Amino acid sequence: MLTFGVTVLPDPPHSRFVELMQLAEKHGFEYGWTYDSHILWQDSYPLLTLLAVHTETLKLGHCVTNPGTREPTVTASGYATLHDISGGRMVMGIGRGDSARRVIGYQPVKMAEFEASCRMMKDLMNGRPVEWNGKELELTWAQGRERIPMYIAAYGPKALGVAGRVGDGVIIQLADPIIIQWIMDQARAAAVEVGRDPDELECIVCAPSIVTDDLQEAREAVRWFPAMVSNHVMDLIERYGEHSEIPAELTDYVKARKFYDYKDHSREGAAHGDFVTDEICDRFSVIGSAEAIGEKLRELESIGVDHYNIYLMTHGQEHILAAYGDEIIPALRAAA
Repeated sequence: MLTFGVTVLPDPPHSRFVELMQLAEKHGFEYGWTYDSHILWQDSYPLLTLLAVHTETLKLGHCVTNPGTREPTVTASGYATLHDISGGRMVMGIGRGDSARRVIGYQPVKMAEFEASCRMMKDLMNGRPVEWNGKELELTWAQGRERIPMYIAAYGPKALGVAGRVGDGVIIQLADPIIIQWIMDQARAAAVEVGRDPDELECIVCAPSIVTDDLQEAREAVRWFPAMVSNHVMDLIERYGEHSEIPAELTDYVKARKFYDYKDHSREGAAHGDFVTDEICDRFSVIGSAEAIGEKLRELESIGVDHYNIYLMTHGQEHILAAYGDEIIPALRAAA
């Protein structure tokens, strides 16, 4: 059955961040996620500590952190510590680093380093011994607890290979069923190659949602989101070329892209989203009336999506949480 979460930016004031997460918990959401981009917003690790203390049931984690701006052993220890504080509620989302890295002048972490870091961190934060930089390391105090899952954000074949070989699931930042199915096929094929059960890979879909009968209002509110995704798509085109195995449904729309300003990263109304068409808004996001949203969520569930994470970076945050908690989620549960 589809589970639900929200991503809230680590924007000041921190009290608002905690307030929205508590409200999400009250409305029946099961996961509370946040970004990790320490220059654009407040540092998210102290904020996750606040959530661990001021929430009761939400599973908590980054969507996503990275092993480049955060030294991997520090991140693993941090998650293991938060797992203790929260009573076993931590979940890790991790990627190669976009805004967190680019804003301070670095490129995303190289693929080999990324895979090695993920593999080590998954063991270390769960109390298993690792070898790192020629040293034998172990968090003995983190043993004997419910494990922390690791979900890997990926779009392209190489990163999806890492997700399939190492991760417990794939984080996909868009809600287009055709692209989602292609992404999961790639990750599951990589899992099979190393003898893992492909059916155990979870599918986590992240996208903004606007609950309204005014579809044009909704499109304007989410136009920033495909623009954000285009950062990753541009990387894919640079790596694999314009005529690769990557679906045209993912790559074609960026041809109209003009620029991207990280100062408005994940901000409603960002000027760099002007190139995004209404069609792309509809495909990549989950918008419209409660009935239309329910229909799209049922479609996502039918193709194997396990978790839908609302990117709550739009207006009407309380309304969105209430609409899901009071109407959309109960209707889906009743249908199931």
